[in-house]
Amino acid sequence: MTNMMKKMTMVDDLQTITLKQVVKDTLRNYFSNIGGEQPVDFYGILLEEIERPLLEVLINHTHYNQVKMAHILGISRGTLRKKLKQYGMLD
Repeated sequence: MTNMMKKMTMVDDLQTITLKQVVKDTLRNYFSNIGGEQPVDFYGILLEEIERPLLEVLINHTHYNQVKMAHILGISRGTLRKKLKQYGMLD
């Protein structure tokens, strides 16, 4: 999956932008907009901001096949079910 993520690109005005660069730019923008404030539990906030839409996309992509979702994510089905339950996405 890491190689796939590295290869994921978007074309914007003839410039290739990697997913890593989009994340870096977004984080820089976030920190420049909070005016020196120190966020609390930033890792947890960031994880939720990424995990929830990732799971939503995978639900649609795999037609809610949890085995496929877990395989794509490289986690166990049990871990996937915990995450789905955490975000209120478990059937």
